[in-house]
Order: sequence, then C-alpha cells, then structure tokens
Amino acid sequence: MLTIKDIVVRYGGVEALKGISLRVEKGSVTTLIGANGAGKSTCLRAISGLVPLASGEIWFEDRRIDGLATENIV
Repeated sequence: MLTIKDIVVRYGGVEALKGISLRVEKGSVTTLIGANGAGKSTCLRAISGLVPLASGEIWFEDRRIDGLATENIV
C-alpha cells in the first residue's frame, strides 16, 4: 500500500533523513519510534509532500506520489 524507497531529505546542508525505506501493507498498523530529532516528523512531512525529497521514491497504491503537490497527495 505505502512504499518508501531510500528517501533522503535535506534542510540546507543537513541531511535529516538518510536513505529511509519502509513498506506498510494494507490493514497493518505501523509506528515510527525514535528519539527527538531522529526524523519521524520529517518522514511524515515527506510522505505528505510538505518537504521535498533530495532523492528516493514514495509510492502509494502503485502510484508514485513524491513530487506531487500536498493537496493531490491528500
């Protein structure tokens, strides 16, 4: 259902996410757990299109959604 492949997000010269990959199957419950500053919110912002990817891909229901406007993803 949701597949994240090697996503990288940068804020200026700082890499906030470095090659994150994740697969969430339909009907499953998935959580992101980590310390403050680990990139949980940045990952969710990237999925929703609020921050651009430096590289990688985000797929939802067999459709690539990275690069789409937030309102189109929602």
